[in-house]
Order: sequence, then structure tokens, then C-alpha cells
Amino acid sequence: MKIYAVAALGVAFSLSATLSGCSAFGDSASSADGVEVATAFYPLQYVAERVAGDHAEVENLTAPGGEPHDLELTVQETAAVAEADLVVYLHGFQPSVDDAVDTVATGEAFDVSEAVELRPASEGDHDHAHGDDEHAEEEAEEEHDHGDTDPHFWQDPLLMADLGDELAERLAEIDPDHADDFEANAADLRSDLETLDAAYADGLADCERHTVVVAHDAFGYLGRYGLEFEPIAGLSPDAEPTPAGLAHLHEVIEDEGVTTVFYESLVSPAIAEQLADDTGAEVDVLDPVEGLTDQTADEDYLSLMEKNLSALEEANGC
Repeated sequence: MKIYAVAALGVAFSLSATLSGCSAFGDSASSADGVEVATAFYPLQYVAERVAGDHAEVENLTAPGGEPHDLELTVQETAAVAEADLVVYLHGFQPSVDDAVDTVATGEAFDVSEAVELRPASEGDHDHAHGDDEHAEEEAEEEHDHGDTDPHFWQDPLLMADLGDELAERLAEIDPDHADDFEANAADLRSDLETLDAAYADGLADCERHTVVVAHDAFGYLGRYGLEFEPIAGLSPDAEPTPAGLAHLHEVIEDEGVTTVFYESLVSPAIAEQLADDTGAEVDVLDPVEGLTDQTADEDYLSLMEKNLSALEEANGC
């Protein structure tokens, strides 16, 4: 992977020399004068844009509609990492970004796990094999390719606020002339996120059901609002559920009176739809907010999280 990153950078520099004035961040005057920030995936982009305001150009390395877990950097994206004044990423979540940061980044690299407290993967995590079959258990272990922590911290609005505060400080070190603006923008972001947090706490405070069946294990941070999640797949959405795991979910849906099986916008809904059809449940979207799609291009982090809250309230009789 490191060889690929270095080779890609070389090609990128060659293209840059050929196409005079061309940059992975565009050829606008503001790009040359302002701070250039590369973010690894959408929630990081959202925070960076809110905190930086007009004082930085933010490039998202994961294209809209792309599954961030599966990201392989293109030549242009690798060049963006190399040229950025600040790279904002989550170490261990996207190996290709980690490799590019290690091999080609020339600016500051900000691993957001330094600013937010990641939840242990074992905390509330389920044995996705749901059985004693040794092979199934080995497959379940392979699903946990993010180490010992759950990377999906952006499901907790208050952790996103913590990230905004730290990012304001990092940007101020790079561009001290606008430090006050960064701090004010981070405060505005925190206010919005605290309002969102209060809405979740109030909306999910009194529910008939607390068990939620989801496509993959991306929602564990919502557990502090009193919900328990039963994922079809593990921390990676590409993981295939085992027969024992599906049998377990049939039992959960029946025993807990689960009304809805949730699927996601970035992955196929086929398994969720089949599970719902087999059990008489409904299907609905619960967006992990890992990235935007053509259908959600007009949305943002706040609006998607608000839609998720409404879906959870309806499904759980809140």
C-alpha cells in the first residue's frame, strides 16, 4: 500500500507539472491564499467546513456515494493528502489514508482519535456469529478490522462537538490570524450539536421498545440514549451474516416485538429486506451518516441525524 501511495504521488506531481496551475484542491485564488484541508470522510468534512468557514478549502477524500470503509485513494486524492496543510483522518478506519499520511503528507496530520474518546468495540458489541460454530466465530473476528475500538463516533453529537473544539485549535496553529473565527465557529457548531443531543435524549426517553435491528454495527454510540442494537453485519458493512446470526435476529424480532429492520443508503438492502419479509417487519432507512449520496446531496449531518431520530422514534414507539 505504501508503494502505491508513493507511486501515486509521483504520478500526481507529474500531472501537476504538465498541467500548470492545476491542483487537487482546484485552481482558485482562494486555494492559493487560504488553508487547504483534506478530510478522510464525510463527518470529518462536515466539522472541518463548519469550523474553518471561509478561511479554508476542504477536500473530502471519500467521494459522495462511496463507502468509506472500502476507500482506495486515487492519484488525485493522494495528491490532495500531499498538498494539504492539514489532513483530518481516523487512524485504522481507512488503511489507504493511513498509508498516504505516513508516506506523502507534508502538512499537519490530525488523527481525530486524539480528540474524541472512542468506544471499545466489545462494549455493547455482539458476537455476530451468534453460535458456537468455530468457523463462524473466526469470520466474526475477521469483521472487526478496526482494532479494539468502534470508529463510528460521529453518531454521538457531543463527540462531534469535541472534535470541532480541537479542530479549531489545530487550524489556529496553522492560521493564527483567524483563530478567533475558528473558535467562534466551533462554539456555534457545539451549540447545534448540543441541541441535537438534547433532542435525542428527549425523543428516546420513553419508548415501548429499545431493541433496534440495523444493517451493520455503526450505531453503538447511540446506546447512551437507552437503545440496544442488533446488527446484521459487524463493524464493516461488507461482512456477511452467518446463518446462526440470522436465526438469532429472527428470535430477537419475534421476542422483542421489533417492528422495523433498518438498512443503509450506501450498501445493498437485500439482506435487510429478506429478514423483514421473513419476520413480517417493515423496512426503513437508518443512515450511518458515513457519506452523502445522490439522494441525500441536499442534506447535511444535522438533517440526517434528525431524520434518523424520527425513524427511531416511530419504530420504537417513542
